[in-house]
Amino acid sequence: MTVTLPVRIGIIGGGGIANAHLTGYAAIPDRARITAIADVNPEALAARTEETGATGYADFHELVKDPEVDAVDICLPHHLHKAAIVAAAEAGKHILCEKPLCLTAEEAAEVRAAVERAGVTLMCAHNQLFLPAVAKAKEIIDSGQLGDVYEVRTTDSFYNDFDPANMGWRAHAATSGGGEYIDTGYHPTYLLMHLSGGKPVSAFAMMSTHRLKFMEGEDSAQVLVRFDNGSVGQLVTSWAYEAAPGTDRFSVVGEKGSLSSDGTTLRVKLRGGEEQVFEHESVDTFAAEIADFVTCLETGRRPLNTEDEGIAVLGIILAAYESSRTGAAADVLSV
Repeated sequence: MTVTLPVRIGIIGGGGIANAHLTGYAAIPDRARITAIADVNPEALAARTEETGATGYADFHELVKDPEVDAVDICLPHHLHKAAIVAAAEAGKHILCEKPLCLTAEEAAEVRAAVERAGVTLMCAHNQLFLPAVAKAKEIIDSGQLGDVYEVRTTDSFYNDFDPANMGWRAHAATSGGGEYIDTGYHPTYLLMHLSGGKPVSAFAMMSTHRLKFMEGEDSAQVLVRFDNGSVGQLVTSWAYEAAPGTDRFSVVGEKGSLSSDGTTLRVKLRGGEEQVFEHESVDTFAAEIADFVTCLETGRRPLNTEDEGIAVLGIILAAYESSRTGAAADVLSV
């Protein structure tokens, strides 16, 4: 199922993350345009419709019925993702959805069924996969230069200045799905899985609340993941502190060598060979992701990360939370 350019986009949710998405669409005005936007906040909706010239809706259930919308871009709080995905799919709209895809295994099953039944394209917003260093690393891994992958490590930590007055829905487990791990920690989780090349089997986790003690969920997490190809992943993520200087954004060790990156520079060292260094300029990963989404709709190509990858990442996160509760490794349930 392909879409004629320009793709007509309906934005669902006009909050902060929508800024990055709107900037991405503005970069490709000949390929995509915003025709509708939905937000329950009247002031936010008025501001976004004035900014974009799009038709405004107070309810996304009305937006998905708009015949001038080919695809929706979901920028809602976590707990609303499932309902918006299902409504869009049932209306025959293609979908780009911010992370996480949804919050529970039951919701994941509903999402998969709705998307498959409708035959629409769903892309999960795994924007960090569009970092040039990540793409080059994946190319090297898939080429077999490292041989079998043994170990993957990812890190995404920063000092977050959230407080009770500005944290909003993220402070509550019912609306966020947990704490820092399902939010910022989602990024190093999908990166871990992407670089491992395997499907997650089990996870072991330790969650902590070091500094943001007003949160219902954790502000930091350490997670181990075993994949079906034998590789093991390890990630560290936090809102409580910045990573120590020199910490790699990601690294991979294989039977024939290794690679590591701070997110821009990629270093590759094969056993017995000289180190290769690849320098990459920074890019707007949201804009790159959005451009790729539009290309997928134009050509019918499968997105890099569909509901399959989104559900697999959610599986790791749910297993990690279960492990942190029990103190034992937990199986990643398939949906």
